[in-house]
Amino acid sequence: MYIAININNISKTEITCANCQACCCRLEVLLVTDTGVPYQHIALDEWGGETMLRLEDGWCSALDRDTLMCSIYENRPWNCREFEMGSYDCLTERAVEVVVSY
Repeated sequence: MYIAININNISKTEITCANCQACCCRLEVLLVTDTGVPYQHIALDEWGGETMLRLEDGWCSALDRDTLMCSIYENRPWNCREFEMGSYDCLTERAVEVVVSY
């Protein structure tokens, strides 16, 4: 199924830690550099590559479910560091989350 998403229709409200929906925390995150991610948050994919562990609910195991903030922020993977809050990729993931919710 293909869904076209126009991020120009997304609310222009500034995205902050207070209103972040942590949509990016459902993405598969490949560990490409050593940032000190604790072992209990690492999984192996089918090819033997290290990824962030996602729990049965599909969310990253390092996500604090109460605050929707990263519990290993200082040691988060490089990909998470590069995924900027409010960026095009962030807005796209938020839009996908809205579409999937309906």
